[in-house]
Amino acid sequence: MSRQHERTAARKCAAQILYSGAIRNTSAFDLLEGGSMTCLEKTVSDYAYNLVKGVEERKDELDGRLSSISKNWSVSRMPLMDLAILRIALYEMLYVDVVPISVSINEAVEMAKEFGGEDDSPKFVNGMLGNVARQLEDECPEEGSEDE
Repeated sequence: MSRQHERTAARKCAAQILYSGAIRNTSAFDLLEGGSMTCLEKTVSDYAYNLVKGVEERKDELDGRLSSISKNWSVSRMPLMDLAILRIALYEMLYVDVVPISVSINEAVEMAKEFGGEDDSPKFVNGMLGNVARQLEDECPEEGSEDE
């Protein structure tokens, strides 16, 4: 399996674990650490593990950024699966340098098509992440700039 397909599978796995934590009102990382979570009866890959861990550790920051760009939705009103997908993509966009922003957005939109809670999920996810990408561009217009 290519690295691209491995990461796609890992993102789907991480989304399922984050969603499970949300519907159980518990930490997804605790579910993962407790050994009660697998992905389609397979072990959780290192990349999925790192996504869940990273999203859980930075959830407040990720949600704050989502809140700042959301025009009509508070984070608490977003469908739980859409929120899991958004958090994963946003985490990748901010903290995973080996994944281009465009790939994170595209993967998130594809997951929203497959798992999204609403008919408009792909459009919503794409719009939200497109806004984040523009925000990031404004924050760091030149590659290698030390401005934040």
